[in-house]
Amino acid sequence: MSDLRRRNLARLIDPKSFAVIGATDDPLRIGGRPIDYSLKHGFKGKIYPVNPKRETIQGLKAYPSISDVPEAVDTAIVALPAPLVAETVEACAARGVGACIVFSSGFSELGAEGEAMQARLTEIAQRTGIRVLGPNCLGAFNAASGWTGTFSSAPSVDPTVPGPIAIASQSGAYGGHIYNLARKRGLRVGRWVTTGNESDIELSECISYLLDDPEVKVVMSYAEGIRDGAGLKAAFAKARLLKKPIIMVKVGRSEVGAAAAASHTAALAGTDAVIDGMMRQYGVYRAEDANEMLEVAYGCQQGHFPDGNKVGFITISGGLGVQMADSAAALGLDVSEFSKAGQAKMLELFPFAAARNPVDVTGQAFNDRDAIAKCLKIMMEEGDYDVVISFFTAVAALPEIARDIVETLKPVRAARPDKHLFFSILASEENRRFYESNGYPMFDDPVPAITAANGLMYFGQAFAADRGAPPVLPDAAFPVPAHATSEHEAKKILASAGIPVVRERLAASADEAAAAAADLGGRVVLKIASPDIAHKTEIGGVLVGVEGEEAVREGFSALMARAADKRPDARLDGIIVSEMVSGGVECVIGVQRDPVLGAAVMFGLGGVLVEVLKDVSFRLAPFSVEEAHRMIREIKGFKILEGVRGAPAADVDVLAEALAKLSVFAAANEERLDSIDINPFIVLPEGKGAVAVDALIVPSAGDAE
Repeated sequence: MSDLRRRNLARLIDPKSFAVIGATDDPLRIGGRPIDYSLKHGFKGKIYPVNPKRETIQGLKAYPSISDVPEAVDTAIVALPAPLVAETVEACAARGVGACIVFSSGFSELGAEGEAMQARLTEIAQRTGIRVLGPNCLGAFNAASGWTGTFSSAPSVDPTVPGPIAIASQSGAYGGHIYNLARKRGLRVGRWVTTGNESDIELSECISYLLDDPEVKVVMSYAEGIRDGAGLKAAFAKARLLKKPIIMVKVGRSEVGAAAAASHTAALAGTDAVIDGMMRQYGVYRAEDANEMLEVAYGCQQGHFPDGNKVGFITISGGLGVQMADSAAALGLDVSEFSKAGQAKMLELFPFAAARNPVDVTGQAFNDRDAIAKCLKIMMEEGDYDVVISFFTAVAALPEIARDIVETLKPVRAARPDKHLFFSILASEENRRFYESNGYPMFDDPVPAITAANGLMYFGQAFAADRGAPPVLPDAAFPVPAHATSEHEAKKILASAGIPVVRERLAASADEAAAAAADLGGRVVLKIASPDIAHKTEIGGVLVGVEGEEAVREGFSALMARAADKRPDARLDGIIVSEMVSGGVECVIGVQRDPVLGAAVMFGLGGVLVEVLKDVSFRLAPFSVEEAHRMIREIKGFKILEGVRGAPAADVDVLAEALAKLSVFAAANEERLDSIDINPFIVLPEGKGAVAVDALIVPSAGDAE
């Protein structure tokens, strides 16, 4: 982004002056709300209503046009019919306006004519440097300055107050909904931006800018589609570096590429699946809905992100304690037993307690006013927990008990600010604020508290993780060719990049096949070699377990005849003679070039069920061996690689190295590549390595010959 464009983006998000073109005296109309809101919220800068039919608007002097405004305002809000917008933005650029917020609808969402008008806005922005938010957006606000450049009803329902939360949303209506929910939840949203049709300013740019604001501690985002994949990756990387959580709701499910019929990877790689992998890769929390997003953001407000996942529970209800433990276990959290020393101290205080974890102190704990504070102190000091969640329903809502708890725990908080204590208490608004002001998040029900704790620890682990560096691509690595490759050629290319492949020979005659089999020794696999036949098994083009010279010769002749009969149009290179690989775990690894995000590497267990169960993980290329290990452990079937029912553990280290090397190869060949499919990739028992048994490389459509 050029310096001018970035400065003008700053003039939009934190303006010192603004104009409203299409301003009205009615504070309830679209052209009147930004003026009314900004006046009520204490905006200290200059406001210039623009309307040729009025001399004053809402008590302010009105101007006939933007050229008549006495200064080059930072931002102009455009609330005019769509056909008038482009010439208005052009006039704003000529006047030196930094940015325009276009409320007007009737652009790309309405078809070709609207798309043409929107394209003109993009052209004006790129040519002049003026920034355009929208069209068809609800605007932005900055609570710190009182700037409220929106016609959303949200600020009238809950007036803006400065705070550490920022919202960036493509949808204006949903962005307003999130804001109202956040305010009701007690979150202070200090920055709010909606991008609408994104003719110029798009979501990732807003997220990146908000992350640079020292007042912003957490970003909540709503996305429907991604236009700038590189920009989003850069924003996510910045958030991880700054240790600022991004919680995103991303909607929309779609598959990419017509090559799905030719590749397992392509069939499994939808844009949404790739985005999900990217979020995990960069430590962005993907929420399923607004409620989950709000609870995680609420839990993250205090900062101090623990890098473990151990959670302790203290409750006055044994049954609810079990429910809490079940919910935590379902999220993969560690509900380990309370320490022996802690249990002893707890039982000394409450002989009737169940002290393992969840710790059930029963309702009798409140017979002694000081006791509940003491048991919390024991739990925090003696339990090696990253987060402790307590369920006390309405009993601990009494102001006297709240003060005892806060005072008793002050030394613990001072010594270990990284250890969190969440409360599930039905408290009054005043008592809730008392707990919150002392750093204790409050929840009506313990299950949302578990959701928040999970999010807090997710970020702690993401921020602390060793990302490592991607391996170096060998100088001798072959590039992806422009032509479609046969299996044998594909494996030669992958082997040059450091991917382990099965030993094999390409035979053009029965004599060559027999010699290759003798050289490899033992039983072999015979396969048709053709760049035009992706799925050899569908034409009977594979023979397994062939042994002996005569059997190999007969197999060669049978496969060549079968291919000529079933696929007379196909080019035949001969027969692949491959060693038999026995044992190990069949996996599938591959690459799919996403049209927005670039090359994405996929991993999953192999076999016919992979496309049905879709138990796969993705990462954007390139990445390190460390990241590959995290990727491998994300699939539900990972335990199979650890060894089940007496089977030995698989060589996961070699698998991780292969994934990382494949990612580097994919990144280097991104523009030449459509997809890579390695299926099966057999991971042998620990210490014995892994091999690619079959492979397919599909060049990009623009390069294919």
